[in-house]
Amino acid sequence: MPRVRKGAARRKANKRVLKSVKGHRGSAGRLLRLAKEASIRADVNATKDRKRKKRDFRSLWIIRLSAACKLRGMRYSEFINGCKKAGIELNRKMLSQIAIEDTAAFDAIAEEAKAALN
Repeated sequence: MPRVRKGAARRKANKRVLKSVKGHRGSAGRLLRLAKEASIRADVNATKDRKRKKRDFRSLWIIRLSAACKLRGMRYSEFINGCKKAGIELNRKMLSQIAIEDTAAFDAIAEEAKAALN
């Protein structure tokens, strides 16, 4: 049996790798071996940072809520505990949006949370 060489299939695969690293600086965007390594590294970082994004946004919402609670004379932890006891099932994202856009509604939620603590 004759030896099989990839030919067009290999060229296509190589072009796919080089296309995926288009825009990378220096050799990582041009040389095949470095391009493969850069592509793998980029995929790893993309996966990692999709997870990180969720973490960062949650911490942003908590910081906003903490500041809004401080203005109303309570701590963030007290506020969340009061919301749980009062049966307010809004997540931190929604609560932070309310705190920014509709302060009167947030005041009402904060009062309800305070009342549930006492």
